[in-house]
Amino acid sequence: MQAELITIGDEILIGQTIDTNSAWMGQKLNEVGVEVHRIHSIRDTSEAIIQTLDGLHTDTQLVLITGGLGPTKDDLTKHTLTRYFGGQLQFDQEVFAHIQSLFQQMGRDISHLNRDQAELPSNAFIWKNDVGTASAMRFEHEDRFYISMPGVPYEMKHLMHTAVLPWIADNFLQQDIVHRTFLTQGIPESVLAEQIREWELGLPKSLKLAYLPSPGIVKLRLSGMGERTALEHSIEQEHQKLRKVIGKEIFGEGRDSLQEVVGRSLVKKGWSLSTAESCTGGYIAHLLTTVSGSSAYFKGGAVAYANEVKVRELAVPQAAIETHGAVSEEVVRAMAIGGCARFETEVCVSVSGVAGPTGGTEDKPVGTVWIGIHGPSGTRAECFRMGMHRERNIRRSGLTALNLLRKYLEAQ
Repeated sequence: MQAELITIGDEILIGQTIDTNSAWMGQKLNEVGVEVHRIHSIRDTSEAIIQTLDGLHTDTQLVLITGGLGPTKDDLTKHTLTRYFGGQLQFDQEVFAHIQSLFQQMGRDISHLNRDQAELPSNAFIWKNDVGTASAMRFEHEDRFYISMPGVPYEMKHLMHTAVLPWIADNFLQQDIVHRTFLTQGIPESVLAEQIREWELGLPKSLKLAYLPSPGIVKLRLSGMGERTALEHSIEQEHQKLRKVIGKEIFGEGRDSLQEVVGRSLVKKGWSLSTAESCTGGYIAHLLTTVSGSSAYFKGGAVAYANEVKVRELAVPQAAIETHGAVSEEVVRAMAIGGCARFETEVCVSVSGVAGPTGGTEDKPVGTVWIGIHGPSGTRAECFRMGMHRERNIRRSGLTALNLLRKYLEAQ
């Protein structure tokens, strides 16, 4: 099934609002086997809406529209669609009662503008919006379906989950869609593709592989369409083959995060963890504490940005800094050892580097990062070249540190 997405709003076009709706809808539609052919972001005008509808691809069967359903006069979507499909607005008492109930819960008086939101197209199927005042509308015209939803992300997602996706599954999907995603860290996409080339070439025709890269992470998603049990068996067979090729590099599946994987391993061992960070500025500690229950194993950390703080708080020898520099194997080893002592933990992960864009030297260019780990089996440290972009360097350094910690814990 081929679909197109239309997001309506001047605020998107001028960069005031980022269009996260299309990304989320595209992901959810892909999961159920609907192929998104094009995404349109257009102005809040009737002319722009009509022009886009007239220009849809002839093979498109489903059009999802978000935005322009609010109570103000610049919200033109409902009126434009009603006219475009040859209907008229009529008052829906049930929807109005729902809007009144929402306003009563908020302790607010309802205005005539909000009452107008109960005026809905006579030629559309209406899905009531349980979490907002703007209903979703489904039009059918010349064997194509058009679904208009609010642009507020949580309202759109609610309607997609409770109404739109179930309707699509019931009416159009005759086959199961199965996805399974494997997560890797620290391997560039091109390098990973070369490593698994033979495995990828040997995949059965019923399965499709997608590379999903982001800074520091590359996801490998296997997908298939058909009978669920057979697909799951086939994907599991390919998973086992993949493990033989890059098993140590796969840190999780699906929605796993490195911090969750590390946390589970620490809980299993009964160990506590601390962090000693310089160039990442507390980012590793932040990642760890995004996990609910992380207080069971994470005691705390030091952001030792200045050299004197490394010396005072983490007992890094001044001589090590003067001889080798703050960005060095000797210093991150000392930071990790000092972190364990300072916070009384079994394990500490440390990091020191040149995040950039300034501060690099010929010997230690921007992107040079040393990561250290100290624990019951000793101390280790590795050097990495992260790149030239400061924010990406910080993210990659944090993820790389967690992945090294994961491997350290798995080896114990």
